[in-house]
Amino acid sequence: MADRQPIISIQNVTKRFGSKITAVDQVSLDIMVGEFFALLGPSGCGKTTLLRMIAGFEVPTKGTILIDGEDMHSVEPNRRPVNMVFQSYAVFPHMTVAENIAYGLRVVGMSRSEVAGRVEEAIALVRLQGLEDRKPDKLSGGQLQRVALARALVKKPKVLLLDEPLSALDAKLREAMQLELVNLQHSVGITFIIVTHDQHEALTMADRIAVMGEGDVLQVAPPTELYEFPSSTFVADFIGQVNLFTVEHANIHDGATVVRISELGEITLAHHKDRITHIAVRPEKIQLGITEPSEPGLVKLKAKVKNISYRGDQSYVFLVTPKGLTVSARVQNVGRSLSAVARQGDELWLSWRPEDIQPLAD
Repeated sequence: MADRQPIISIQNVTKRFGSKITAVDQVSLDIMVGEFFALLGPSGCGKTTLLRMIAGFEVPTKGTILIDGEDMHSVEPNRRPVNMVFQSYAVFPHMTVAENIAYGLRVVGMSRSEVAGRVEEAIALVRLQGLEDRKPDKLSGGQLQRVALARALVKKPKVLLLDEPLSALDAKLREAMQLELVNLQHSVGITFIIVTHDQHEALTMADRIAVMGEGDVLQVAPPTELYEFPSSTFVADFIGQVNLFTVEHANIHDGATVVRISELGEITLAHHKDRITHIAVRPEKIQLGITEPSEPGLVKLKAKVKNISYRGDQSYVFLVTPKGLTVSARVQNVGRSLSAVARQGDELWLSWRPEDIQPLAD
């Protein structure tokens, strides 16, 4: 990404509603040309407000938004080089697929022949050939979403803004459309910015993700870095499943960081951090066994199986330590019976490598 230039530069942007609500708080962020970028966070974190400020539907209380190097302060939404796909798709029910896609081009006075060519190109891009004359009430959810995408892309914006575009779809179609959106973005080569509260969706689709909480950007990173090296307990807990252990004491000994944890005793960490309040271990990093592991250097403890959550190809085993902490481990279901994984009440050994521990600060 180092060779790319920012297409959007958000500089110390704050958005307040009245005197008490700060929806976005001094956010600075660059989004690159040709990047698939995700704004991820829980409801009310400010991600949609930030997207709407990029689109021009909201005005920053403070700060600057540049798109392709131009300050957007006095630029109306319809004059910005962006287009937006809304959560509801917002297609016109009385128009056909082709008419919906052509609408924005006709409004700006484009010639009929150029409109026809652009519409044909957009329909092919989103694979709606043969449906040009259908009305929206005759389309499936996935087809409606493609109409909304085609209508946004037909104007050839520099940036496409997507506000939770897949939230209305069922789980299987949603997964299929995630891959379609990624392929579409690669085909057109423009910048996509998606707002989502779905961590799996962001991890699957985005080149980089900005995790937001309470109006602030907490971490910006590619999916792998965000998952494996979260910068805080909030990010670690929000991205995927995680086991968090509270650190009672931490110090530097012979150049290494040593932490004391009630359930585990003293552990020498592979990754250094100046201030540590917790350590995080992902469930898939944890190995389960009936006997105590003999491999040197492993972190290990004994716990009792509380319950098992079966999820088809994998299961989550929840265990309780002698001091009452619940720890989860993820196992692949290579057999066809849960008894091959564990049984409720079993006492098992949990173990993991020190390098799989991520130190965290609040």
